[in-house]
Amino acid sequence: QVQLVESGGGLVQAGGSLRLTCAASGSTFGSYAMGWFRQAPGKEREFVAAINWSYGTSYYTDSVKGRFTISRDNTKNTVYLQMNSLKPEDTAVYYCAHYAGSAFNWYIRGSGPNSYDYWGQGTQVTVSS
Repeated sequence: QVQLVESGGGLVQAGGSLRLTCAASGSTFGSYAMGWFRQAPGKEREFVAAINWSYGTSYYTDSVKGRFTISRDNTKNTVYLQMNSLKPEDTAVYYCAHYAGSAFNWYIRGSGPNSYDYWGQGTQVTVSS
């Protein structure tokens, strides 16, 4: 079992910044990667970013490249999502998730929600125009 707790969401004006935090606990030993997803009202959950625990390699969905940065602190079992230049279309509930797979095909499988087995409760991010 892996427990994930997100924090850091809130209301911000367009152009502003927020940093989301995801604290992982439980059976995290051997975990390969973590991801961030978001879900806006009436829309499907979509991939935002993912990061590998060991090497810190990461990748992003195109809409957030250059604005969002995912990072991790292995000593704290914590993953962060720094969000800059926020736009109203970034408004959503943001979830962190534990990747259930291995290194094999990570860059392909890591963007699919079905590749993740544990999810946090989500944190609301609202960007006003």
